[in-house]
Amino acid sequence: MKQLTIVMDDRVGLLADLSYILGKAKINIEAVSVEVYAGKGIINIVVKDEKKATLLLKANGYNLLSTDMIIIKLKDEPGALSAISKKLQVAKINIENLYILVRGDGYCVDALKVDKPAKAKKVLANYLVKA
Repeated sequence: MKQLTIVMDDRVGLLADLSYILGKAKINIEAVSVEVYAGKGIINIVVKDEKKATLLLKANGYNLLSTDMIIIKLKDEPGALSAISKKLQVAKINIENLYILVRGDGYCVDALKVDKPAKAKKVLANYLVKA
């Protein structure tokens, strides 16, 4: 799965404009995070059709980065994230971004970006969601 990151000068309506462009093209946002730092709007989105979204956003003047995300499934219980984080820490793998995509039926599906994805996939092999 890919995460698209848009970094632009912050302004009122930036997320509204992005979501309108994607919605009009029938591209559903699966996950989103928004942050403002030092006058910059930083928007991370996950969509099913990353290629279409990339082409569309670039055609509308947005610069973006595409990043691979690892998708894992954990029991939705206290300490589950701690156990995964500890496994990555022991393997000296840094988590750069993490968020919950889906939650229900006693489980949660998380997307995470790490500095050593191949190594992380080995460490977290029992938790990986098969694409």
